[in-house]
Amino acid sequence: MEIKTQTLANGLELATVTMPYAHSISLGIWVKAGARDESQNETGIAHFLEHMAFKGTSTRNAAQIASEIESVGGFMNAYTSREETAYFISLLPDEMPLGVELLCDILTDSQLPSHEIERERGVIIQEIGQSVDTPDDAVFEHFNAASFGRHSLGNSILGTTDSVSGFSQADLKAFMDRYYGSGQMMFCAAGNLSHDSLAMMVGERLGRLKNAQSPSRKAPVWQAGEKIDERPLEQSHFVFGLSAPRASSAQRYALFLLSNIYGGGMSSRLFQQVREERGLCYSIFSFSQLLSDNGVFGVYAGTSESQLNEMLTVATAALGDCTHSITDDELARAKQQLKAASLMRRDSVSGMMESTARQLILFGEVLDRDKLIADIDAVSKQEVMDIAAELIKSSKPSIALTGPGRSFKGHGWLSDRLCA
Repeated sequence: MEIKTQTLANGLELATVTMPYAHSISLGIWVKAGARDESQNETGIAHFLEHMAFKGTSTRNAAQIASEIESVGGFMNAYTSREETAYFISLLPDEMPLGVELLCDILTDSQLPSHEIERERGVIIQEIGQSVDTPDDAVFEHFNAASFGRHSLGNSILGTTDSVSGFSQADLKAFMDRYYGSGQMMFCAAGNLSHDSLAMMVGERLGRLKNAQSPSRKAPVWQAGEKIDERPLEQSHFVFGLSAPRASSAQRYALFLLSNIYGGGMSSRLFQQVREERGLCYSIFSFSQLLSDNGVFGVYAGTSESQLNEMLTVATAALGDCTHSITDDELARAKQQLKAASLMRRDSVSGMMESTARQLILFGEVLDRDKLIADIDAVSKQEVMDIAAELIKSSKPSIALTGPGRSFKGHGWLSDRLCA
């Protein structure tokens, strides 16, 4: 495996991961702008534009785009996150010229046809409705709003029915013109490919692409808010979380290890104490979401209303225990989980493409395998306990609930439990 990076004369970044043993390739273009880069009247526009990229260029309509890639056994998709929008294709190595052509075409010559905008508007409104009707999705939307308030990070990536209903062709084009430029884009590829061959193809198609505006981001202020969405459901879906370090923090490995120990698998404290020992829920886990300038560490659980407070009592106590009591076995197991996940990802062509792009965007470099393993191994028990204590002391929790919640003892009670 060989990783190469270069920057074209116009500022476009190119990265390849050559995997000669692979039977496929994955090609992707990352735009360094996502949902957090929307203004308040643009909520959901990055996601809408992601959908529209596949809806026609001056040389291909939507059906032709789909037919061309599928006729060679390929797969094309995209996603919008808080800080990036990604477009990618997986296909056989011999079809690399077609993959490069299609990706570049949809991102430089998208026509945003009006009839497709109206059709896709309806699709996205249905997607929003599906999310609203799915309580374990909706509770995370409420949690983001509780955590970040009116900051763009508090908005739904999908937008709202009202915002999506109002977007015009001019609005979509303005967002694309603002951020879809050479200096804000990265072409990343992995698999059985030649860096030089790909660089030549990309240079021919994107070498004259002009630059665009770099997102001007304002760091959010942690709101420690509360969003309760009472619904007549069988379960209460609950999320609580705390402000955490950003993705480039030197504490990130300690944070990942804490998440594994606390709620990262079947051997974690949450799973064992909440589910196995007490039978208080079916699903419970901790999570960390780390961005360029901030992060979140949180817990999701679904349980009956009658057991909600007991579940939260156990979960908060378990996090408190992590500030002063972590065993050698727990730390070793968590390290092995983290290292294994990182190494297993290297066997996947699409996984390597994704992780390479993400590392370059967040850190400006691809993390060396041996250094990654050494950095994980170097984390001490004290560092993991310290980050647990720092999370609890640095902020009050944000909370969100979807479902029955009249019995919930309240935000103040949960805060007190965490600090106990």
